[in-house]
Amino acid sequence: MNNQNEAKYTVAGTDIHDVKRKNAEAGLSYNEVKRLLAQNGGHGTAKYSDTDVTEVKEQIQGKNQ
Repeated sequence: MNNQNEAKYTVAGTDIHDVKRKNAEAGLSYNEVKRLLAQNGGHGTAKYSDTDVTEVKEQIQGKNQ
């Protein structure tokens, strides 16, 4: 195979397209689950949240003045 983009099998003989298809059908990835839990307030997920704590505090303080 001259072009890597055209590779259908790995060196071990695994069908690359079959693996990609099965992964797509498998549901959420590990990182997608972490992100979803962080967005919905899962226990112990604050480190995965994209919420800027400082920004939220400033917004709250601005409303209280």
